[in-house]
Amino acid sequence: MKERMNVDATAMLWRGDGAPHEPMAVDAVELAAGEVLVEIELATICGSDVHTTRGDRATPVPTVLGHEQVGRVVALGPEAPTALDGAQVAVGDRIVWSIFAACDDCDRCRAGLPQKCRRLRKYGHERTEPRWQLGGGFATHAHLLAGTAIARVGDELPAEVLAPLSCGTATTAAALDAARRTHPHLRGRAVVISGAGLIGLTLAAMASDAGATVVVVDPSEDRRRQSLRFGAADAVGTGVAELSEALEALGFEAPELWFEASGASRAVSAAVAAIDVGGAVVLIGSVSPGPSVAVDPERIVRGLITLTGVHNYAPQHLTAAVDFATSATDRVPLAELVGDTKPLGDLDDALALAAGGAHVRIGVRSS
Repeated sequence: MKERMNVDATAMLWRGDGAPHEPMAVDAVELAAGEVLVEIELATICGSDVHTTRGDRATPVPTVLGHEQVGRVVALGPEAPTALDGAQVAVGDRIVWSIFAACDDCDRCRAGLPQKCRRLRKYGHERTEPRWQLGGGFATHAHLLAGTAIARVGDELPAEVLAPLSCGTATTAAALDAARRTHPHLRGRAVVISGAGLIGLTLAAMASDAGATVVVVDPSEDRRRQSLRFGAADAVGTGVAELSEALEALGFEAPELWFEASGASRAVSAAVAAIDVGGAVVLIGSVSPGPSVAVDPERIVRGLITLTGVHNYAPQHLTAAVDFATSATDRVPLAELVGDTKPLGDLDDALALAAGGAHVRIGVRSS
């Protein structure tokens, strides 16, 4: 059973191959059980959106990109879904939602890996189809499918803080969760984070909150300075000697945890080479094709090193992201992660600005 809803919506359609975005009018949606129609308040441009539009990664086209956003529920299908806090989703709720919809029934979902569901549908990454035209965040409205994790958020937090929760912040929570499998307690540990984008900066804040001593590695002086406001004890360039000196000054010989959030092959190699005996390297940034990295298996074995990959997240990590934003907003400058905001019609200009790297995130506002 489905309910047809009239809507005055616009989505920015991307056809690939460097083509400009085209506005696509959508005048109706059909909502099935557990589905939701959301009016988008603000979307933010993730690095993967930039990589897609410049041809670094393949995406089915035509498509509506964008997967970081916050919005308000305007319509529900025949059966309202349940939010992560246990309440039934209602019209008027301000929400953020997961980057994907999962079936909750396949072997991967049952194993606690819904982000790798056999029947995964991923917002901002799928080909547009007649039944699902509002499948990305670069639009006035989003059509949420059943199996989407939905988190209700209050009106007190600015949209600039909330929009990135759906990707970068929740992925950060998943990375910390992965590290805690081998290092349950971060207090007193030396943590290195390479890459001071949204994930790296948020990791600095979360890890320092947990009592870790954080050193951030990034080639940008501006990003290094910014990381100090997010809890890093020090921030250095990409030189090996510079990092060693910083760790020694803080009382450490080597890092016990290294979060690699830049995606640079050189940084992956540096992490494996530098990590302490019994340490863990968590790879997060390597989400586009790049050069292979040579790994010495003897170094892994004799060093008792754990090497873990994290891609996207499970619903509990979206909850953790919301909890962090709610508790940290008064002491961590989360809102400054969005450096500028453009109207939806200027999406290509916004993407060009995001590609320039001057700001961690660029916002896109539909009204």
